[in-house]
Amino acid sequence: MARRLGATTEQIEALNHGDFTGFEPAWAGALQAAESSTNDRGQVPADVYATLETHWNPGQIIEIIAVIGLFNYFNRFAIGLDIPPTK
Repeated sequence: MARRLGATTEQIEALNHGDFTGFEPAWAGALQAAESSTNDRGQVPADVYATLETHWNPGQIIEIIAVIGLFNYFNRFAIGLDIPPTK
């Protein structure tokens, strides 16, 4: 999906290593929020949130966090029911 939306091979490979430096700063902040929220029960550290605030308005931040939470919910729901990922 990322490739269809314009991500480069280098960006996709970097994502596999948690490296967001190849992305525009606004998107790197959103990706960091997704990683930290996913790994820390929904918490977004203050420094990551501050990065979001430098690039996104409050409505956009709400949308970013909502999308992260929704996809985490879908993933946990599917894992709980042992539903295999689709390709």
